[in-house]
Amino acid sequence: MQFDTIIIGGGAAGLSCALVLGSGLSKPFAEGKTVAIVMHQKTSHLQNALFNNVLGLQPGSLGKDILEEGAQQLANLYPQVVQIDKEKVEQITESEHAFSIITNKTTYTAKRVVIAVGYTNLLNIKGLENYIKPHPKAAIEKDRIWLENTDHLIKDNLYVAGTLAGWRSQFAIASGSGAHVATDILTLWNNGKHTKVHDKA
Repeated sequence: MQFDTIIIGGGAAGLSCALVLGSGLSKPFAEGKTVAIVMHQKTSHLQNALFNNVLGLQPGSLGKDILEEGAQQLANLYPQVVQIDKEKVEQITESEHAFSIITNKTTYTAKRVVIAVGYTNLLNIKGLENYIKPHPKAAIEKDRIWLENTDHLIKDNLYVAGTLAGWRSQFAIASGSGAHVATDILTLWNNGKHTKVHDKA
């Protein structure tokens, strides 16, 4: 299958990116645009998280519940965003005008890719090796990594969001990072006009 944008990772950053992109798909400038998210979540740090200090979340919220509820929110509000379940990305290759995203089951093609998986040194997606560096905002002994980028952009049409972008492991920061990338993509869709999507009553 071919998409305009594929997001890899269904954690805080990936789901936030998908929600903001999904909210923009109804705009005239997004006509014909397609978005997918590879929802592999088993290694997300949210699986074991407990939240008391996040604006808008009920104190005591569990990360594993947020993952489930976030996927459902995306499906309910923006069903046109394709959720790819039970697949793991193994390799990303680049051709002249697109990326091939190779999973354990099939291959997808996309003009743009957002990498939004965790920042552990267990990252094993082939094709990203040249961008891996020690994480600048994590304790050295934790052996965390980032994908070297400038303002979330690794190279043309290849983005990184969340902790893997070099940000600290904080739910609100990761979510904001994913939303940031989404508005950058919306801006591209809108011919460079700075774009964001606000819901209004």
